[in-house]
Amino acid sequence: MNPTQVKCLFVFTILAIIGFGPVSPTCLIGLYIVIERPRWFFNLLGNLYERQPPLQDRVLPETKKQTRRTRIKCCLSLLALLILDIAPIPVTALIAFPVILNRPLWFVRIAASVYGKDLKTS
Repeated sequence: MNPTQVKCLFVFTILAIIGFGPVSPTCLIGLYIVIERPRWFFNLLGNLYERQPPLQDRVLPETKKQTRRTRIKCCLSLLALLILDIAPIPVTALIAFPVILNRPLWFVRIAASVYGKDLKTS
């Protein structure tokens, strides 16, 4: 386990505790990332997936249409999770734990699709 994984697990534990309220901060942060595509998140992914090939080498660049479609799907998924998080259990933060621990390739592909060609130019 690398240091970034430990830090992310700590942050998502805090978000899971806070997430017992009516609004899920995890979903709101996720929506911000999908809409604004901050560079710090892509750098965080690079650190999370360290000792593996660079992210840019593992994913194909997306067209603007594919990027837009992925961003819409991610926003809709996060909105659904935001509604689901109203339940007594903070689902979104709990989904993050296996992603952080297992570092699946599908997550990197989705992130690269959200960023599209912007990840190459930033």
